[in-house]
Amino acid sequence: MIRNLLIATAGILMIESCSSGSAEETGYKYPVTRKVDTVDTYFGVQVPDPYRWLEDDNSDSTAKWVDAQNALTFDYLSKIANREKIKERLTTIWNFEKRSAPYRRGKRYFYSRNDGLQNQSVQYYVDTLGGTEKVLFDPNPLSAEGTSSFNGGSPSNDGKYYQYSISKAGSDWSEFYVKDIATGEQLKDHLEWIKFSGAAWKADGFFYGRFDKPEGSALSAANQNQKVFYHKVGDDQSKDVLVYKDEAHPDWMFGPDVTDDEKWLILYSSKSTHGSGLMVKDLTKPNAEFVTIVPLADEADEYGVLDIIDGKIIMRTDHGAPNFRLVEVDINNPGEANWKTIIPEAANYMVGISMVPDAYIVHYLVDVKSKLEIYDRAGVKKGDIQCGNTDICAVNELSTHKKDSLVFVGIGTFTGPPSIYKYNLHTATTELYFQPKCDFKSEDYETEQVFFTSKDGTKVPMFVTHKKGIAMDGNNPAFLFGYGGFNSHYSPEFRMDRCVFLESGGVYAVANIRGGDEYGEKWHSDGILCNKQNVFDDFIAAAEFLIAEKYTNKDKLAVTGRSNGGLLIGAVETQRPDLFQVCIPQVGVLDMLRYHKFTIGRAWASDYGLSEDETQFKCLMAYSPLHNVKEVEYPATLITTGDHDDRVVPAHSFKFAATMQEKQQGKEPILIRIDKNAGHGAGKPTTKQIEEWADIWAFVFQNLGMTY
Repeated sequence: MIRNLLIATAGILMIESCSSGSAEETGYKYPVTRKVDTVDTYFGVQVPDPYRWLEDDNSDSTAKWVDAQNALTFDYLSKIANREKIKERLTTIWNFEKRSAPYRRGKRYFYSRNDGLQNQSVQYYVDTLGGTEKVLFDPNPLSAEGTSSFNGGSPSNDGKYYQYSISKAGSDWSEFYVKDIATGEQLKDHLEWIKFSGAAWKADGFFYGRFDKPEGSALSAANQNQKVFYHKVGDDQSKDVLVYKDEAHPDWMFGPDVTDDEKWLILYSSKSTHGSGLMVKDLTKPNAEFVTIVPLADEADEYGVLDIIDGKIIMRTDHGAPNFRLVEVDINNPGEANWKTIIPEAANYMVGISMVPDAYIVHYLVDVKSKLEIYDRAGVKKGDIQCGNTDICAVNELSTHKKDSLVFVGIGTFTGPPSIYKYNLHTATTELYFQPKCDFKSEDYETEQVFFTSKDGTKVPMFVTHKKGIAMDGNNPAFLFGYGGFNSHYSPEFRMDRCVFLESGGVYAVANIRGGDEYGEKWHSDGILCNKQNVFDDFIAAAEFLIAEKYTNKDKLAVTGRSNGGLLIGAVETQRPDLFQVCIPQVGVLDMLRYHKFTIGRAWASDYGLSEDETQFKCLMAYSPLHNVKEVEYPATLITTGDHDDRVVPAHSFKFAATMQEKQQGKEPILIRIDKNAGHGAGKPTTKQIEEWADIWAFVFQNLGMTY
């Protein structure tokens, strides 16, 4: 049932409509969302975009729509009896000390720590391991609600200064500040309009990348023309020296780094999330120019420099080696034919590599589980680093120093909070450094790894966690998570928010679908561009496997994913609405025809393609969640986003929610939860995380028929 009201406003045809799922049919009276007569034409195909006005994050109309949707959603959630009990339990589980692995700069060690329920972790340092802990920076006083977050920091090589960045309300925009470490004095330095850049120290200053102040909305305007500057401590930002720009390529990004000896400036160039170019500059010569080692190409490979020693670049690359290798390149003769392989490509994916005294530590993925190996500087394997007491684990932190024999390794599992181990390279011994204590009975749960077959015959791994001894009779509630993109993998990790589901007899599954880097670049490339449907087929096959193997049934199955994973959920929900009972697309990329027009979106084209290309348009149109919503019965759906998300702008979720509400033919709710003063997720305060997950679990429990 559609009710249209035509309104002539400013020469634009507008249609106000209630969704077809009106109160008498669905039980939910959705807010009226007006429609505009906007139609784009792509290669002769007309594509309506009736909710485009929701892209304007500065308009009063959008703000009123947000408030109306939130009123409906929070009214629904407030009436779920389990919600407060879930929130209380989440708060209890969350309340334990968390630490990062310490890292060394100069003679000091730096780390972060959270007492348990602090909104933001506090940055600390010690002069010696085991010494007196000193506060370096505490972001909690900056905002009463905890919405100002620490977004990274870097001590100067001489240990005198500490640069740190602050983000507000979840935005990707950062502001840089500097402190004197010894005195704790906050210096006058304040740098703005920085995004996706750290600080690379040289003497009493650092290199960094920044954009011009955006025109229009700072939260949705396209980010272009990033430049690299050098900032000297104590100077106003207006005095910063321009080091590099490329006006011919406004969409390119530049990331500076400096070798530990401060002799070389390394500059990475990129135009997407995969692939880079590489230039270096001799900082010992005042008039030296950048030397291009690898130009940025359309089909770019990855390059990561570990060090430059005697004019030789030591770098990890997937050029000619989809699983990566370690090579040596002569700056004066950088042609590929002259590259020397130090550690060759292996059967397993090389996640990363670190330099330690006289050796390299290599992190490999073996069926999405971590393995650490030690090689000497000639590339000969010398041994392994054994950490933890289970094979199903992941190295989520690896802290090393080129002149320190101590290595700190953070180990993650699905069943307990991450531990930190200390490995001594001299004695080849490992000892537990930090073990958090959490109010969750880890010993009552187990994780298994299974493999299922996707539509095209590909074997895909999946981790499944549940209570020990649980009956596999097909009646367990299940929560399936996936991502599938951008060379990212999800190996074992402890999620506090999942504990209440596991405690209630739930089965938690993580499908390692294509598009990530679980098995190197081939696994990634099989899930991008016009291969993207493989990602959705893999996830659908994972759900069907859980049902066929009687872990659950379709009426007890909830699915979720974030960001690119939000795209995943939007796609599988519109393709197979019959397969799931609950869908939670979080901060998702849902409009595949216009994603590249906002903030940093164009950088995702290497995975998605662009609607300006006819072939890629057809592929995007075939799965774009927004453009494939039909008038059918959809599962209970809770869409989540943040009003300050300037990574995946909330317009994706706004337009998808309005379309889903309009087309829903079933009686299940289609709701959107819009977090105020929140962004894509990074830096979200503890209180907001607990509130969000209390709402998500309340929605899941309610619609899976669970009690708590």
